[in-house]
Amino acid sequence: MDLHQYIAAIKETLDNSAIISSIDIVDERVLLSRGYFRARLTLINTDFLEIAESFEIQNDPLITLDYRYQWMDASKQILRKRWDSVKHFPRLPNFPHHIHIGSESNVEPGQSRNSLEFIEFLESELNQN
Repeated sequence: MDLHQYIAAIKETLDNSAIISSIDIVDERVLLSRGYFRARLTLINTDFLEIAESFEIQNDPLITLDYRYQWMDASKQILRKRWDSVKHFPRLPNFPHHIHIGSESNVEPGQSRNSLEFIEFLESELNQN
């Protein structure tokens, strides 16, 4: 899969997701072997979700470089969860991947997920509730 195909796959996944009611693509870029995608979404429960991912191709496989998936209430005032790879919690297992749950200070270890894997994960999580 090349970078343009990956961005197309993200858009298709967002369009076909049962948990997403609206999509606003904020940015998408492909520069040589690197790409970036960012979108703001409204979930079917009216919550807000912003996804952002930087990625590149290294010897054919697509590699996620950095990501941030921020889920908030509809007013964008209350953080539900934010998954990211910012390198500010070096003592956590699986550094730099972590999750902020309910507040900036409540942080747990996370795992790397690309945008496609994240949407699939969130669909599963929301369908369990």
